[in-house]
Amino acid sequence: ARVLDLPLADSNGLAKLVPDKPGINLGRVLHAPITTKEAKEGQKSLAEKEGIDDAETVQNIKQLREIYGQIGTLASEVLHEAEILEGSVRGTGIHAAGLIIAPADLSDLIPVAVAKDSNLLVTQFEGKVIEDAGVIKMDFLGLKTLTIIKNTLKIIKKNKGIDIVIDDVDLEDQKTFELFQRGETEGVFQFESPGMKKYMKELKPDKFGDIIAMNALYRPGPIAYIPNYINRKHGREEIVYDLPEMEEYLKDTYGITVYQEQVMLLSQKIGGFTKGQADVLRKAMGKKDRKTLDALKSDFLKGAQEKGHPADKLEKIWTDWEAFAQYAFNKSHSTCYAFVAFQTAFLKSHYPSEYMAANLTNEKDNIEKVTYFLEEAKRMGVKVLGPNVNKSDILFDVDQDGSIIFGLGGIKGTGEAATQAIIEERGENGPFSSIFDFASRVNLRTVNKKTFEVLAQGGGFDCFDDAHRAQYFATEPNENMTFLEKVIKFGAGTQESKNSKQQSLFGGGGANNLEIPTPKPPKTEKWNDLTRLRLEKDVVGIYLSGHPLDQFKLEYQRFCKPINELAEVQQRCAKEKRSIEVTVAGIVTNAFTGQTKTGKPYGRLSIEDYEGSYEMALFGNDYVKFANYLIPETFLMIKGNFDLDFRKKAILKDNPNEVVQETDYRFNPVDIQLLSEVKDKFFKGIKISFPVEELSLDFIDKVEATLVQHQGAGTVQFKLISQKENINVDFKTSKIKVNPSSELVKELQLIGNLMVEVV
Repeated sequence: ARVLDLPLADSNGLAKLVPDKPGINLGRVLHAPITTKEAKEGQKSLAEKEGIDDAETVQNIKQLREIYGQIGTLASEVLHEAEILEGSVRGTGIHAAGLIIAPADLSDLIPVAVAKDSNLLVTQFEGKVIEDAGVIKMDFLGLKTLTIIKNTLKIIKKNKGIDIVIDDVDLEDQKTFELFQRGETEGVFQFESPGMKKYMKELKPDKFGDIIAMNALYRPGPIAYIPNYINRKHGREEIVYDLPEMEEYLKDTYGITVYQEQVMLLSQKIGGFTKGQADVLRKAMGKKDRKTLDALKSDFLKGAQEKGHPADKLEKIWTDWEAFAQYAFNKSHSTCYAFVAFQTAFLKSHYPSEYMAANLTNEKDNIEKVTYFLEEAKRMGVKVLGPNVNKSDILFDVDQDGSIIFGLGGIKGTGEAATQAIIEERGENGPFSSIFDFASRVNLRTVNKKTFEVLAQGGGFDCFDDAHRAQYFATEPNENMTFLEKVIKFGAGTQESKNSKQQSLFGGGGANNLEIPTPKPPKTEKWNDLTRLRLEKDVVGIYLSGHPLDQFKLEYQRFCKPINELAEVQQRCAKEKRSIEVTVAGIVTNAFTGQTKTGKPYGRLSIEDYEGSYEMALFGNDYVKFANYLIPETFLMIKGNFDLDFRKKAILKDNPNEVVQETDYRFNPVDIQLLSEVKDKFFKGIKISFPVEELSLDFIDKVEATLVQHQGAGTVQFKLISQKENINVDFKTSKIKVNPSSELVKELQLIGNLMVEVV
C-alpha cells in the first residue's frame, strides 16, 4: 500500500477487513467458500477450516472480495499485489546464540552459507526444521549484563572494600522492590523498556514471583494479560478458576496461566497425563506443533472426563491452552532472567555510582548509550565529573565521594591506544603539571592532534591553569597556527631535544640542544556557555559542566512540565479520552523544513530540556505561524495540547467504535515564545525577606554588591521580619534595578539567613 501510494487511512481499512487470526491465508480469504453450505465436494470452507463464522467477520470478507473485484482501482491493485507477495520470505535472520552440533562434516548434512554478520557458517534451514536433518541446535547465550555485574562488584571492592556474593542477594530486599515500584529500571536487565516501566509502576511488585511473572508476560501475546494480572493482584478484578483443582497451580499467578510448567502440572492433575505426556505437551507448545497438540487433545479430554470433570469446561481449558501455545514460556527460563534482573536492580539501588560506572564502561564505544546512562546517573543524583587527564582511567570509575569520573575512553575520537599511552605515562612518572608537560611526555605518534583537540574540547585539560578551552583553538593575529598546534610542536621539539641530549653523552653533536621557548596562549574571550556546552556534548555525549537551560531555570521551573513527562500526558489523553494542555521549554537541537508529497511545506523541530528531548511536526497553519522558530540553538517555551491526530478523527467520524490508542494523540503547538521574552513578560523583580536581627552594615554591603553585579530592569523589594517585636515591614528600593535570575537568587541565598523569591 505504501509503495503504491494508497492513503494510510485506506490501507488501515483494508488491513482491518482481513480476519484477525494467526496464520490466516489471504488467498483463501479472497477465494475460498465462506460457509460449509457454499463448499463443494472435497473443499473446506473458512468456517470449517479457519473457524470464521461470526457475522461481522463474514461481512468484512465479503467487503474485501468486493474491493478485490473492482479492477482498475488502487485498493484492488494493492490486494492483487499482496496476494502475489504473500508467503514470500520477508527477510533472513541469524539466531544470536544458536549453534549447530553435528556427527559429521556440516556440509555433508545441511546447506550452509557465509553471512556478513557472522564469522561462522550459517545454515539455510530454519531452526524449527533443522533437527530433522540429523543435527542438534543448542543456544549458547552470552549476556553482557553478567560482565556489567562483575565490573560493578570489582569497583565496589576497590572503593569500599566490600566483597559481595551476588548469587546470595536477598530476594526480599525492600530497597530493590521500591526501585521496581517507581519504574526506575533504566539499565536493569529485561526491564528497561517504557512499557515495562509503566507496568511496574502499576503493579507495585513486592515479591520475587511478580518479577518472574512480568518477565514472562511482557512478550507479544501474553502482554494482553498484564492488566488482568495487575488488577487481580490489587483486588480490582475477581480471581476465577475454570475448575477448583486449578487453584493449586495458578494461585501464585492470580488464576492466569503464565508458564509451560503450569500446563504440564495441570495436564497431569486434571487429564491424568503421565510426566512423559506432559513433557511432550510442553515441547509441542514450545515449538507450536499443531499436529502433536491435536493428537494430545483427545487423550486429555478422555482422561479428564474419567476423573469426572465436565466436558464444556475441558473444551474451554484446552482452547485456552492452544492460544497459550502461541507464546508459551517456561518458568525456569523466566526465573533465571528475573534473578539476573533482580541482581542488577539490587546493585543499582544500593550502589548506584558503581553500577552506572560499570554500564558506562560497557557502552563506552556507543555515544548514544553513554549519553543515556549519563543522563540516568544525573537523574539519580549521582555526580558525574568530566574527563581529566590527571584523574581519569580508560574506563569509567568512581571516586571516594561516590562521583563517577568520566573515562578517557568515553571521549569520542580519543582512540584506545592514545588513552592507554596517557595513563601509562601518568602511572610511571606521576601527574602532568601543565599542558606543556603533557605534550612533552606523551607519545605524540599515538596521542595525535585529534586526541589533543577532543581532550581540550571535552574538558580533559581543565585541570591545567595554562589556558581555557577557547584559547587552545585560537590563533594570534597574522598567524595560522592554533595554540594547540604550537603546544604539540613544543612537545615534539622538547622530546627531540631530550633524545638529542641523551645521544650527546656518547659523543653526539650538541647543536640541537637549544632551549625551546614555551608558547604563550593567545588572548581571547572564553567560549560562552552555549558554545562550550555544545562542543562538550559533541565529544562527551552529554552536557557535563552545566546545561544551556540554566540561564532560564526560573522560567522553566515556574511554567513548564519536564519533557520526559509528555508520554504520561499522552497516556492520560487516551485513558480519559480528552485533549490536555501542556507547556514545555528547552533548546532547539535540530530543525528541518521540507515539502510533503503533495508539495505543501512542513517543518520538524527537536527540543531538549534537562530531562529529555521531544520531536514535533508543524503542518498547515502551524507551520505558517511558527516556521520562524525553526532555528537550532534557540531557547523556546511551547504551549500546546495533545489532541487526536486529524487522520484518526476522520476515521472516527465514519466509525465511532474505532479503538483509540495513546499513539493516536499528537502534540499540537498553540503558542511559541522565546524564553528570553518570557522573563520580561512575567518576572517584574525580586523580593528579599530577612530577619531584622540580620541587619548590619556588612550584611547590607554584601546584598548591595550582589545586586549591582546583576543589574537589569527588575525592581527589588525588601521585607523585614521580627518575630520578637512582631514587626513585618515591606518596602521597595528604586536605587538598584536587577535582572531576576536563578544565579542572583543563588548568590543572595549564600549571604545569610534570607529568603529570595522572583515576583
